Amino acid sequence: MKLYYNPVSSYSQKALMAFYEKNVEFTPAVVNLMDPASRAEYQKTYPIGKVPTLVDDSGAFYPESNVIIELLDQRFPNNPPRLIPADPAASLEVRRWTIFADSYLNEPMQKVFFDGMRPADKRDPLGVEQARGLLTKACGVLDAHLAGKTWLGGDAFSMADVAAAPALFYLRMVQPFDAHKNMVSYAGRLLERPSFLRCMKEAEPILKMMTQKG
Repeated sequence: MKLYYNPVSSYSQKALMAFYEKNVEFTPAVVNLMDPASRAEYQKTYPIGKVPTLVDDSGAFYPESNVIIELLDQRFPNNPPRLIPADPAASLEVRRWTIFADSYLNEPMQKVFFDGMRPADKRDPLGVEQARGLLTKACGVLDAHLAGKTWLGGDAFSMADVAAAPALFYLRMVQPFDAHKNMVSYAGRLLERPSFLRCMKEAEPILKMMTQKG
């Protein structure tokens, strides 16, 4: 299997974490999204141009991080941990919080993060203000949900936590959440996962270059 990804992409990091958590081998194909030639070449595989995309040994391709994680759970059921519970009610809870992390943490975080790297005359102050407002609400909801919990979807580490890890890492750069003690503790647990530490080690050189340019 070949995984097309970019090391600093939060959605790519979700897929990478799933591979690392389940100890599944893959062929890496790093896509430089800032290079027009690299992006154009990748779009031959996936015209939308977003990462990650997984291409299996049959040539079938699977875009979107959540789809890739589900595929890994299906094809490698004996490789722990199971990232989506078999129990229907538990799986709904995991999917619920996965969507929450993607839609209300990751997406508005990216709006703020990348807007800050634009030239001053290309920025979107209203869009950033709206994104920050959504993040404020989301942090309140998440902090309340995490009271007395170890992981987002229940007692076990799951796809929801894979979704939250990169989102919270980058969120600290643009909108710290130190006042939300449950979130702070939870983020600390995520940062200790070997799979996430590995992702961050791979992303560090590129991320450093990006932030210096910004």
